[in-house]
Amino acid sequence: ILMTLALLLLERVPAMSYVSIVAIFGFVAFFEIGPGPIPWFIVAELFSQGPRPAAMAVAGFSNWTCNFIIGMGFQYVAEAMGPYVFLLFAVLLLGFFIFTFLKVPETRGRTFDQISATFRRTPSLLEQEVKPSTELEYLGPDEN
Repeated sequence: ILMTLALLLLERVPAMSYVSIVAIFGFVAFFEIGPGPIPWFIVAELFSQGPRPAAMAVAGFSNWTCNFIIGMGFQYVAEAMGPYVFLLFAVLLLGFFIFTFLKVPETRGRTFDQISATFRRTPSLLEQEVKPSTELEYLGPDEN
């Protein structure tokens, strides 16, 4: 959001170029000590010893694939959205934060068996009971 403001005000306030530089360095620094390494830790904690190497390979592949797509497509998205391009990433980050908060279990101080039991207790959409639709009942009896 700071980058969006800096880009919006760049023409009016020349000092905003320095704010942009500080914002980029701040983003890189805080990303590397914050959410950057979290996917690697999560994969290591959520998988047992057997499937862990394959899970790490899939995580690394998806991470670098997304980095490649962002690197190759950012120019086109920036041309289309102008200075608001970073708001797209803010919205995506908010969505990922909500998903992580709701779906990823707390692993601190828990064994692998306790963590996997948490996943077994939460039924997936395919395992949940399907309730019959009742919308048409409100229209009255069928008079055919």
